[in-house]
Formats: sequence, C-alpha cells, structure tokens
Amino acid sequence: MSSPFVSDVPAAEALAAWREARAGAGCPPRVGTVRVPVGAAVGRVTAEPVWARRSSPAFDSAGMDGIAVLAADTVGASETTPVVLTDFEVVDTGDPLPPRYDAVVMREHVHHTPEGAELRAAVPPYQHVRSIGEDISAAELLLPEGHRLRPVDVAACAAAGVTEPAVRRAPVVVIIPTGDEIRPIGTAVEPGEILDTNSLMLAAQAREAGCDARTTDIVPDEPEAITTVLRAAAAEADLVLLIAGSSAGRDDYTARVIAEAGAVAVHGVAVRPGHPVVLGVVAGEPATPVLGVPGYPVSAALTFDIFAAPLLAELEGAGPRERPSTTARLARKLPSVVGMDDWVRVRLGRVQDHVVATPLPRGAGVLTSLVRADGLLVVPAGVEGHHAGSEVRVDLLRGLGEIDRTIVAIGSHDLVLDLAASALRAADPLVTLASSNVGSLGGLVALRDGLCHVAGSHLLDPATGEYTLPYVDKLLGPDAAVIRLVHRDQGLLVAPGNPLGLKGIDDLAQPGVRYVNRQRGAGTRALLDHELARRGLDPAAISGYAREEHTHLAVAAAVAAGRADTGLGILAAARAFGLGFVPVAQEPYDLVLRAADASGDLLAPLWDLLESPGFRDSIEGLGGYSCAETGIRIR
Repeated sequence: MSSPFVSDVPAAEALAAWREARAGAGCPPRVGTVRVPVGAAVGRVTAEPVWARRSSPAFDSAGMDGIAVLAADTVGASETTPVVLTDFEVVDTGDPLPPRYDAVVMREHVHHTPEGAELRAAVPPYQHVRSIGEDISAAELLLPEGHRLRPVDVAACAAAGVTEPAVRRAPVVVIIPTGDEIRPIGTAVEPGEILDTNSLMLAAQAREAGCDARTTDIVPDEPEAITTVLRAAAAEADLVLLIAGSSAGRDDYTARVIAEAGAVAVHGVAVRPGHPVVLGVVAGEPATPVLGVPGYPVSAALTFDIFAAPLLAELEGAGPRERPSTTARLARKLPSVVGMDDWVRVRLGRVQDHVVATPLPRGAGVLTSLVRADGLLVVPAGVEGHHAGSEVRVDLLRGLGEIDRTIVAIGSHDLVLDLAASALRAADPLVTLASSNVGSLGGLVALRDGLCHVAGSHLLDPATGEYTLPYVDKLLGPDAAVIRLVHRDQGLLVAPGNPLGLKGIDDLAQPGVRYVNRQRGAGTRALLDHELARRGLDPAAISGYAREEHTHLAVAAAVAAGRADTGLGILAAARAFGLGFVPVAQEPYDLVLRAADASGDLLAPLWDLLESPGFRDSIEGLGGYSCAETGIRIR
C-alpha cells in the first residue's frame, strides 16, 4: 500500500514548492495598500517610502529654560569679570528662539541683579538652541518601504508631517476547525470530545503577526461540507488555515478537499512534530493559499511558525519576524529520529557562566510544553541527537530577533544612498542598507577598522586634485575596491532668487555673508578648503566657517530658515528646500569597500540595483546627478 503522503519534503523545499504553486495559480504576492491615521499605524508595514514633509523642529527653539541672548554680547564674561546684560528675553524649553538672539543661557547660570542678567561665562552661538531640522529635515527619507511601524516610528511620522502613511492592509486569515469530536470553547465535553483550542491559538498567532483573524463555525467530518466552507473562506481570505484531517485516518479529508478546490503542492513535510501538513491553493479570482494544519496543538503551533508566518510576512512585503537566539548547553541527552528536522522546546536557565537548556516533553499533544517553553532548538534531519553537555543553538521564545542581511554604509552623506535603501527593501524585504553620515574621511577610517561594508566618499586630495583614491592608498592599501556611484553637482545653496547675488567661492568673504559649513572630514568641507586655498582666502574671514552641519539637507535647512545665507552642498538638497543654486564643481561620489567583499552575496543586490535603468532614472530625477559611470569599478 502506498504512503498517504506525497513525500517527506524538507521544510525549505516545501516552502519553495508552495511559493511556486501560489505564483502559478495567480495568488496575489502582496496585500493591498491603504492609508491610515498615523496613530493607528503601529504594527502595519509601509507600502511606500515615507519622506519627511516638514522639518522637526520646524523652527529654532530654546533647548533649555533660561534667557535668549546674543552670543557676541557675552564675550569676555568670567568669574572675575562678569557681564551684565540688559538685552535678553526669558524663554522656556521649546519656545521659539526670539528674533535677533542666537543662544540660550540656562536659568541656573543666570544671576539676576537690579541692573540686569549677570553672566559669569561667555556662551558660543547656538548654545542650547535646537536648530530647525535638528531631528528631521524636510525631504529626508524617514522610513523605507517594507518597514513594520513601531510606536517611535509613528511619532517620527507625525513630527515630520506625515499624518496618513500608506501601509499594507492587515492580511485576512480565516481559520476553519473541523472534526465531529471538536466542541466550542466554554462547552462541557464528554469522553472522546475535544475543545477547539487550536482555533483560539492559531487566531491569536495570526493576530500577533498583525493579521485580521476570523474563525468559522466547527465543520463536521463531511468532505462536501468542508469543501463548501473552504471555498467561501478563500473568497474573503488571504490565507486559509484548515485544521485537522491532514493525516491518514478514516475521517482525514483535508488533502482530498484541497485538491478538489484547487491544488495540493505538498502533503507531508520532514519535520517533527507537524509531519502531515498540507500546502496548497484554492482556485478562484484571485486564488488563495491554504494550509492544512495538523490537529495536535504542538504540531499546529509549529506549522504556523514554519509555514504561515513567512507567507504572511511576504504578503505584507516585510521580512519575517524572527526570534533572537543564543548558545546553550543541554542538561540531558536528546535523542532524535534521523530523516526529519526535530523541533524541540526547552526550558532555559543560567548556571554559572552558561545557559543551560532542559528539553520539555515532546509529544505533539502536550500543550503545556508550548506554555512552559523558553526556547526552541532544531535537531537537523541528518543528526541522531545530542549528548548531555553538548552546545546547541536555541531560538528564544521571549523576544523577536533581527537576523538581517544588512549592508552597513558609513561615510559621506548623499541622497542616493537613501534612494538605494528604499529600492533595495522594495525589491527584497530581507535586504537593508543602513547608512551613517560621518563624512568621507570618517567612512574610510570605519572601513579600515572593520566597522562597515562600504564607505561613501568624495574626498578631494589637494596635492593631486584627485578624489578618494589617494586616501584609499594611504588608509586601506591595495586590498580596497572603489565603485563609482555618481557624479554630482556641488555648489552654493542660496535663498530663492539669490538676493545677495553670490557668484562663487570668492563672495563668501564679503561682509555680511553668513556661511554654514560641513563638519571636519566631510568631502564637501575638503572641497571648500581646497577652493579657499587656491584663492588665498583665509577661512577666518568667512563668517560662520566654524558653524558645522553633518548633511547636505541640514545645510539646506539652515539656509531655508534664514540662519545662514549660503552653504556648500549638492543641487538635490537645494531642490528639496526650494533654494537657489550657484554651481561650484562637479565631483565623483564613490563607494569604497574591501576587494574581497566586492563579489560577495551580501553586496550583490546593491550592484544589481546600480545596473537598473529605472534606478538610474530615479537618481537623475533628483537633479544634479549623472549616472554615466554608475556601477563602474575604477579600482
């Protein structure tokens, strides 16, 4: 007699076969998009990038309770030579900075006298002032597509003026309990009858995963009745969970019913518990995935974790919610059957310097093992078990993990990196590009020290007139690779209409021109210093040379707010804030990495993205960029 199961398919192959079957049947790859009030968006997944619509703070504000002053009026103040001010204004934390003033003195440092406010220490400009855009700059990428929103995220959205983000709607999961012996929760049961705890548990798992979970009435063991309810459920669901009847007993009809309603992709997976799982689709417009869940509670819970959870994450365009893990030593011997992945629940405790794992009872019907488990370990199909004292990897059931394929980029700020971060996540929810802005030199140092995968750089070497390569030679040597990202226009960001009539670098030393600079080590700062040196201009002659910002958008925000008349930055930043632009130079912006990493799997999605015509069009659409050499390895 042949086996009732198609085969014992390994879990990874079963998932792949189910995914292929869903695609072939026309199941939607994503749930639809809705806009929701920001206060109701926690737990939802962004359906498009979230861009800041306003800066936060939206105005220069007091960072402390105290008095607003002109920093220049405090020069010379000390314990022995205090300065008494009459020109000041009392402010509280969060108050707009009054016009004319550029600093705040803490209340505790002010000595009020009949003559005025006595100060015993000078203060620098913008002390205790929260500058416009200090937290968020308008047009900044706040969140990428495929990001599951947390409480802090919705707060940031609100601060950035995003009141109704576009998110994926909650997937609808319909749960169908079957069986003549199943009784509703709360009813008295006779011998041979079972309470419908599986529906309760699976619905809770679905809701915990962010879904809209619905449960039908219990359906008796009648194939025609089950088929009717299955088809009705599929018409309203994104996933149907059909409980019990997946094995080979007299009243086990699940595989047959799914085949009649659509198609079975897999019947029987090489996992324990949960072996008789059924994976299939229900035909329709559109088709709907269905999961035949084994009736034992431990099997049912595990089946949801292994098969339903990844599918639901895919439908929302997000990465799967994974658990953190740790290494533990087994408290006792753990035998296992060869040929199946054996999922074992354990209790955990710390004994001296080691985490110790004690296996719990392993019966598929032992519901208390689910309740008491602190962790979950897998004995692979080819392993007969582990001896006591063996070190094993344990997934923790008390938290969520972040096992990501993350590309860490540190270095110069550029809007293209934000654009790439969103595009990569949209293409593959498991790929993340996390960038930190520390300037070109800081990025190269981070790469040297093994703190990042790629460093963004446009660092000009004054001695040679070359960008980036001389610094790569000094800091990284021959083991580095350099990939051209873009050429971009650098220039002076000015108020609309360029009211001061600035024409170039020479005009920065004019009286009354207020400049806002980039931080030391930034490529833009190096470009400025190079241009000043070529002209024989002393940086001290430039008002605001010591005032530093860390991104092009922050420089643009300062000019847009009127706190500076100009600053060196890229054209895209000027456009984002509606500013004027005076061209100064066109420069290359490169990605530097270790040569050994250039052909690795981690960075492959990034290189593929750089070859995409659509992505290149998006870059050039920002303004001030050329992609003529994008993706070319120049070293």
